[in-house]
Amino acid sequence: MENPSFRDIVRVFGRIGLVSFGGPAGQIALMHKELVAERQWINEDQFLRALNFCHLLPGPEAQQLATWIGWRLHGVRGGLAAGSLFVLPGAAVMLALSIIYVLAAGVTWFTALFLGIKAAVLALVVQAVLRIAGRALTTPFKQTLAVASFIAVFFFNLPFPVVVLGAGAIGMIIAAWRPEWLTLKVASEGGVASAPTRISGTMRIAALLIGAWALPFVAIAIMLGPDHVLMQIAAFFSRLAVVTFGGAYAVLAYMAQEAVQTYHWLRPGEMADGLGLAETTPGPLIMVTQFVGFLGAYRLPDPFSPLVAGMLGALVTTWVTFVPCFLWIFTFAPWIERLEHAKRLQGGLAALTAAVVGVIANVALWFALHVLFWRVGLVHYGQLRFIVPDLHSPNLTAIALAALAFVLLFVWRIGVVTMLGLCGMAALMLRAFVHM
Repeated sequence: MENPSFRDIVRVFGRIGLVSFGGPAGQIALMHKELVAERQWINEDQFLRALNFCHLLPGPEAQQLATWIGWRLHGVRGGLAAGSLFVLPGAAVMLALSIIYVLAAGVTWFTALFLGIKAAVLALVVQAVLRIAGRALTTPFKQTLAVASFIAVFFFNLPFPVVVLGAGAIGMIIAAWRPEWLTLKVASEGGVASAPTRISGTMRIAALLIGAWALPFVAIAIMLGPDHVLMQIAAFFSRLAVVTFGGAYAVLAYMAQEAVQTYHWLRPGEMADGLGLAETTPGPLIMVTQFVGFLGAYRLPDPFSPLVAGMLGALVTTWVTFVPCFLWIFTFAPWIERLEHAKRLQGGLAALTAAVVGVIANVALWFALHVLFWRVGLVHYGQLRFIVPDLHSPNLTAIALAALAFVLLFVWRIGVVTMLGLCGMAALMLRAFVHM
């Protein structure tokens, strides 16, 4: 088939953006069905090559894959349209849900509803650990890396960026010394050739996108000063955009720790609420960052009203989270084949992915302790620093709801949005029964 028109790209990716539920696996499958199997806009080799390339990059791989496909078909204009349309519907829904969340805060039925959502999120995080572990931990060395990363994060409280970037550096060394420990697959010489590359054009696009990335910093510094909460939000989520390997689950505990303990944007437990909201929206799960940015600005609103400040916080967060995704694609896509044949880079990515399994396991345990117990304490023992539950404070309602969530997800294999809804309804019914 001939290349689609730009209008076709806008129409199809607009529809994909509205129905792209189910996390990256479901979103990638949807794009494959729509763009490879049905419309044949790109072929199977192109799709798989691009998907492997997107796995090398920080950020949501499904959104980056959409951007790459748009770029492949209609250049920068197509990439901007496809990538933006993949994100904007979910961003709009997430903003609306965040506003409802703060307006209904303190209402008893709303609190009960979100206890059910927290229990469902716990099951989803455990599912993510098992799914990624099955795909990533294919050798004893990778399994050792996953365990080591869990110990480093949970027991030694090492920051997420240090753990994953350190694992990536180790993987690059191992790729040259013992590549079989990582079961690396070198890209075949066949397949579709890369688009012609011009260094001057690549550098020009990169400079424009770096300028766009920096735009909120300049605007905030001029109008509000360098110490305003919006500047903190822009800086924090810009740093996160550079190290977000492994998706939203991987950075969740680090993001929650910083948002709760360092910046005081969120209260304990609210990160689970945000993830539950993000699970119900189309688009990338990393949209949970918008929820955090909204609450951070909402609670420190001066000189705006809380709602205006929250919306500005959400806008700044979304901008600095997703503009880098376009930067990575438009800068590196012309060099895709060279990247795919870089053994050390592949080794770094394989090790990093293994480490992410341990990081997500830490998130699962962190959520379990905070959801299933009323009180959680921090223990210091030499260099060790980890949380433990108060065994005399089990949250029996949360435990029952979590058991229901695990049955729905692992036994009956119900879809994510349906499972979230059923757990929320069960929580409301339990609340009504207790009151009776």
